[in-house]
Amino acid sequence: MIIRKLGQQPYQPVWRAMQYYTEQRTPESADEFWVVEHPALYTQGLNGKAEHLLSDNNIPLLAIDRGGQITYHGPGQLIIYLLFDLKRHGWGVRHLVTAIESSIIELLTDYGITARARADAPGVYVNQAKIAALGLRIRRHCSYHGLSLNVNMDLTPFNDINPCGHVGMPVTQLSEQGVGENLESVADKLLNKLYQTLQLDDEIQLETELPILEQTP
Repeated sequence: MIIRKLGQQPYQPVWRAMQYYTEQRTPESADEFWVVEHPALYTQGLNGKAEHLLSDNNIPLLAIDRGGQITYHGPGQLIIYLLFDLKRHGWGVRHLVTAIESSIIELLTDYGITARARADAPGVYVNQAKIAALGLRIRRHCSYHGLSLNVNMDLTPFNDINPCGHVGMPVTQLSEQGVGENLESVADKLLNKLYQTLQLDDEIQLETELPILEQTP
Protein backbone atom coordinates (compact mmCIF):
# COMPACT_ATOMS: atom_id res chain seq x y z
CA MET A 1 0.00 0.00 0.00
CA ILE A 2 1.45 3.33 -1.09
CA ILE A 3 0.23 6.69 0.23
CA ARG A 4 1.41 9.61 -1.89
CA LYS A 5 1.28 12.99 -0.15
CA LEU A 6 1.60 15.28 -3.14
CA GLY A 7 0.86 18.74 -1.73
CA GLN A 8 -0.70 21.21 -4.16
CA GLN A 9 -0.48 20.03 -7.77
CA PRO A 10 -2.02 21.12 -11.09
CA TYR A 11 -5.01 18.93 -11.87
CA GLN A 12 -4.22 17.65 -15.34
CA PRO A 13 -0.81 16.01 -14.71
CA VAL A 14 -2.25 14.17 -11.69
CA TRP A 15 -5.26 13.02 -13.70
CA ARG A 16 -3.08 11.76 -16.55
CA ALA A 17 -0.83 9.96 -14.06
CA MET A 18 -3.87 8.21 -12.56
CA GLN A 19 -5.00 7.10 -16.00
CA TYR A 20 -1.54 5.86 -16.90
CA TYR A 21 -1.01 4.01 -13.64
CA THR A 22 -4.36 2.28 -14.04
CA GLU A 23 -3.65 1.28 -17.64
CA GLN A 24 -0.17 -0.06 -16.85
CA ARG A 25 -0.80 -1.76 -13.51
CA THR A 26 -0.71 -5.53 -13.13
CA PRO A 27 -2.39 -7.84 -10.57
CA GLU A 28 0.77 -7.37 -8.46
CA SER A 29 0.74 -3.55 -8.56
CA ALA A 30 0.29 -1.75 -5.26
CA ASP A 31 -2.97 -0.08 -4.36
CA GLU A 32 -2.47 3.62 -3.68
CA PHE A 33 -3.99 6.64 -1.97
CA TRP A 34 -3.00 9.99 -3.47
CA VAL A 35 -3.47 13.00 -1.15
CA VAL A 36 -3.47 16.33 -2.97
CA GLU A 37 -4.83 19.87 -3.28
CA HIS A 38 -5.52 21.52 -6.62
CA PRO A 39 -5.47 25.16 -7.76
CA ALA A 40 -8.87 26.64 -8.59
CA LEU A 41 -10.62 24.53 -11.23
CA TYR A 42 -14.03 23.21 -12.20
CA THR A 43 -14.21 19.61 -13.36
CA GLN A 44 -17.14 18.13 -15.25
CA GLY A 45 -17.82 14.40 -15.29
CA LEU A 46 -18.73 12.16 -18.20
CA ASN A 47 -22.45 12.89 -17.91
CA GLY A 48 -21.95 16.55 -17.15
CA LYS A 49 -24.27 19.15 -18.65
CA ALA A 50 -23.07 22.59 -19.66
CA GLU A 51 -26.08 24.34 -18.09
CA HIS A 52 -24.79 23.50 -14.59
CA LEU A 53 -22.07 26.14 -15.07
CA LEU A 54 -24.14 29.23 -14.28
CA SER A 55 -21.69 32.02 -15.09
CA ASP A 56 -18.18 32.62 -16.37
CA ASN A 57 -15.87 33.71 -13.55
CA ASN A 58 -12.58 32.92 -15.36
CA ILE A 59 -11.99 29.71 -13.40
CA PRO A 60 -10.99 27.00 -15.92
CA LEU A 61 -13.40 24.15 -16.70
CA LEU A 62 -12.00 20.72 -17.55
CA ALA A 63 -14.05 17.81 -18.88
CA ILE A 64 -12.76 14.60 -17.31
CA ASP A 65 -13.56 10.88 -17.17
CA ARG A 66 -15.07 10.37 -13.71
CA GLY A 67 -18.75 9.92 -13.06
CA GLY A 68 -20.94 12.78 -11.96
CA GLN A 69 -21.58 16.37 -12.95
CA ILE A 70 -19.64 19.58 -12.24
CA THR A 71 -17.77 20.39 -9.06
CA TYR A 72 -15.14 22.84 -7.86
CA HIS A 73 -11.62 22.19 -6.59
CA GLY A 74 -9.42 24.76 -4.91
CA PRO A 75 -6.81 25.32 -2.19
CA GLY A 76 -8.05 24.27 1.24
CA GLN A 77 -9.98 21.32 -0.15
CA LEU A 78 -8.69 17.85 0.67
CA ILE A 79 -8.57 15.45 -2.28
CA ILE A 80 -7.90 11.75 -1.80
CA TYR A 81 -7.70 9.61 -4.94
CA LEU A 82 -8.17 5.86 -4.51
CA LEU A 83 -6.29 3.69 -7.00
CA PHE A 84 -7.46 0.20 -6.08
CA ASP A 85 -7.73 -3.18 -7.76
CA LEU A 86 -11.38 -3.96 -7.02
CA LYS A 87 -11.17 -7.45 -8.50
CA ARG A 88 -8.32 -8.40 -6.16
CA HIS A 89 -10.33 -7.28 -3.14
CA GLY A 90 -13.62 -8.71 -4.37
CA TRP A 91 -15.29 -5.29 -4.12
CA GLY A 92 -18.09 -3.84 -6.20
CA VAL A 93 -18.31 -0.13 -6.95
CA ARG A 94 -21.16 0.29 -4.46
CA HIS A 95 -19.02 -1.22 -1.70
CA LEU A 96 -16.25 1.29 -2.38
CA VAL A 97 -18.63 4.27 -2.54
CA THR A 98 -20.32 3.26 0.71
CA ALA A 99 -16.95 2.77 2.42
CA ILE A 100 -15.80 6.24 1.36
CA GLU A 101 -19.01 7.89 2.56
CA SER A 102 -18.95 5.95 5.85
CA SER A 103 -15.32 6.92 6.50
CA ILE A 104 -16.09 10.61 6.02
CA ILE A 105 -19.19 10.39 8.22
CA GLU A 106 -17.19 8.67 10.98
CA LEU A 107 -14.50 11.36 10.77
CA LEU A 108 -17.11 14.09 11.08
CA THR A 109 -18.71 12.28 14.01
CA ASP A 110 -15.35 12.40 15.79
CA TYR A 111 -15.44 16.19 15.32
CA GLY A 112 -18.94 16.32 16.81
CA ILE A 113 -20.59 16.92 13.44
CA THR A 114 -23.70 15.00 12.43
CA ALA A 115 -23.51 14.04 8.75
CA ARG A 116 -25.22 11.65 6.39
CA ALA A 117 -25.10 10.20 2.90
CA ARG A 118 -27.93 10.54 0.38
CA ALA A 119 -29.15 7.81 -1.95
CA ASP A 120 -30.08 10.36 -4.62
CA ALA A 121 -26.82 12.32 -4.54
CA PRO A 122 -23.48 10.62 -3.72
CA GLY A 123 -21.45 12.51 -1.17
CA VAL A 124 -21.72 13.55 2.46
CA TYR A 125 -24.04 16.24 3.83
CA VAL A 126 -24.32 18.31 7.01
CA ASN A 127 -27.98 19.21 7.30
CA GLN A 128 -28.73 19.98 3.63
CA ALA A 129 -25.26 21.32 2.77
CA LYS A 130 -22.69 19.28 0.89
CA ILE A 131 -19.33 18.95 2.64
CA ALA A 132 -17.78 16.12 0.60
CA ALA A 133 -18.14 14.94 -3.00
CA LEU A 134 -17.37 11.60 -4.63
CA GLY A 135 -16.51 10.70 -8.20
CA LEU A 136 -14.94 7.47 -9.40
CA ARG A 137 -13.83 5.87 -12.64
CA ILE A 138 -13.50 2.10 -13.00
CA ARG A 139 -11.16 0.83 -15.69
CA ARG A 140 -9.93 -2.74 -16.04
CA HIS A 141 -11.58 -3.57 -12.68
CA CYS A 142 -9.53 -0.81 -11.03
CA SER A 143 -10.62 2.52 -9.54
CA TYR A 144 -9.23 6.00 -9.80
CA HIS A 145 -10.43 9.50 -8.94
CA GLY A 146 -11.97 9.57 -5.46
CA LEU A 147 -13.24 12.09 -2.90
CA SER A 148 -13.04 15.77 -2.04
CA LEU A 149 -13.64 17.13 1.46
CA ASN A 150 -14.01 20.86 2.02
CA VAL A 151 -11.70 21.82 4.90
CA ASN A 152 -10.92 25.55 4.86
CA MET A 153 -11.36 27.09 1.43
CA ASP A 154 -13.03 29.90 -0.47
CA LEU A 155 -16.49 28.50 -1.17
CA THR A 156 -17.53 31.43 -3.40
CA PRO A 157 -16.88 29.60 -6.71
CA PHE A 158 -19.56 27.05 -5.79
CA ASN A 159 -22.08 29.91 -6.24
CA ASP A 160 -21.45 29.85 -9.99
CA ILE A 161 -22.36 26.18 -10.48
CA ASN A 162 -25.06 23.72 -9.57
CA PRO A 163 -22.84 21.54 -7.36
CA CYS A 164 -22.85 17.99 -8.73
CA GLY A 165 -25.82 18.98 -10.88
CA HIS A 166 -28.18 19.95 -8.03
CA VAL A 167 -29.82 23.35 -8.39
CA GLY A 168 -29.35 25.60 -5.38
CA MET A 169 -27.49 23.03 -3.29
CA PRO A 170 -25.69 24.74 -0.38
CA VAL A 171 -22.06 23.86 0.36
CA THR A 172 -20.22 23.89 3.68
CA GLN A 173 -16.79 23.00 5.06
CA LEU A 174 -15.09 21.90 8.26
CA SER A 175 -14.01 25.41 9.23
CA GLU A 176 -17.65 26.57 9.16
CA GLN A 177 -18.53 23.63 11.40
CA GLY A 178 -16.03 24.71 14.06
CA VAL A 179 -13.09 22.51 13.04
CA GLY A 180 -9.80 24.40 13.07
CA GLU A 181 -7.40 21.60 12.07
CA ASN A 182 -5.18 22.00 9.06
CA LEU A 183 -5.60 19.96 5.92
CA GLU A 184 -2.67 17.63 6.60
CA SER A 185 -4.06 16.63 10.00
CA VAL A 186 -7.54 16.04 8.55
CA ALA A 187 -6.00 13.97 5.74
CA ASP A 188 -4.18 11.68 8.16
CA LYS A 189 -7.33 11.09 10.17
CA LEU A 190 -9.43 10.38 7.08
CA LEU A 191 -6.83 8.00 5.69
CA ASN A 192 -6.97 6.10 8.97
CA LYS A 193 -10.77 5.89 8.71
CA LEU A 194 -10.55 4.64 5.13
CA TYR A 195 -7.97 2.05 6.13
CA GLN A 196 -10.24 0.74 8.88
CA THR A 197 -13.46 0.81 6.89
CA LEU A 198 -11.91 -0.94 3.89
CA GLN A 199 -10.33 -3.49 6.27
CA LEU A 200 -6.87 -3.01 4.82
CA ASP A 201 -3.87 -4.60 6.48
CA ASP A 202 -1.07 -3.89 4.00
CA GLU A 203 2.16 -2.29 5.13
CA ILE A 204 2.19 1.42 4.25
CA GLN A 205 4.89 3.07 2.17
CA LEU A 206 4.89 6.87 2.07
CA GLU A 207 5.85 8.79 -1.08
CA THR A 208 5.82 12.47 -1.98
CA GLU A 209 6.03 12.27 -5.78
CA LEU A 210 3.83 11.05 -8.58
CA PRO A 211 4.77 7.62 -9.95
CA ILE A 212 7.41 7.69 -12.66
CA LEU A 213 5.80 7.36 -16.06
CA GLU A 214 7.71 5.41 -18.68
CA GLN A 215 6.06 7.45 -21.41
CA THR A 216 3.61 10.29 -21.80
CA PRO A 217 0.07 8.89 -21.43
